[in-house]
Amino acid sequence: MTDEELIEKAKAYRAHSYSPYSHFPVGAAVLAASGKVYGGCNIENSSYPLGNCAERTAIFKAVSEGERDFTAIAIVADTPGPCSPCGACRQVMAEFHIPKVIMANLKGEWCVVTMDQLLPYAFSDTDL
Repeated sequence: MTDEELIEKAKAYRAHSYSPYSHFPVGAAVLAASGKVYGGCNIENSSYPLGNCAERTAIFKAVSEGERDFTAIAIVADTPGPCSPCGACRQVMAEFHIPKVIMANLKGEWCVVTMDQLLPYAFSDTDL
């Protein structure tokens, strides 16, 4: 799957966002090593800490289906530049060793970064 195709899938999942408080819909699509794509959107509630970002929704959906190995994730939002994941999402992506992070926006701008670029010195199983 190309980066552009993964971005398009993330855009489609963005349409399912439940963001009545921030009005900031985000979509994500994670590509498993099996070739299957799992999508997610941000889901809010009135107690913000209990909401879930699109990236974690997609990853958790994949993990709940038995996936553990991932090759890439795309994140899309209506931002001035490519959408950058929050700290909690960065840690989850680091935990599952997702090597390619595609950050994009609705204007068609996107870039690819590694987890080391996003979260240097991430806590991992080697720290246990």
